[in-house]
Amino acid sequence: MPTEQTTGTTNLVSNIIAHVTTLVRKEMELARAELGENLNGAATAVGVIVAGVVFTLVGLNVIAAALVAALTAAGIHPFWSAVIVGGVALVAALIMIKGGMSKLKASSLAPTRTTENVRRDVSAIRETTNG
Repeated sequence: MPTEQTTGTTNLVSNIIAHVTTLVRKEMELARAELGENLNGAATAVGVIVAGVVFTLVGLNVIAAALVAALTAAGIHPFWSAVIVGGVALVAALIMIKGGMSKLKASSLAPTRTTENVRRDVSAIRETTNG
């Protein structure tokens, strides 16, 4: 026949297990939500990269011929006019691509809020069990 103390201990252990299970489930939900938010940010960064590439191509196709012609009319050899215009367009493209890539760092995708919550939870559990 169970005593009052073993029943109380059983209830306490059951409550602890239930709370820890709920805590783990909630942290997993938070991690899933935060990861989704971070992936949306990554998708936006990819969009910026693609826009930079498209802008570069459009700019090269629409303006390059006019700039080459203008530089040639100013007395620069047509070959060097084309090199100058192409070089400027490539520099602009690299700046845009680098800006988008900086937003795709792996650390920006990590669920930092969830990690911090789990650290606090572990700390609180340690304090409770050690105190």
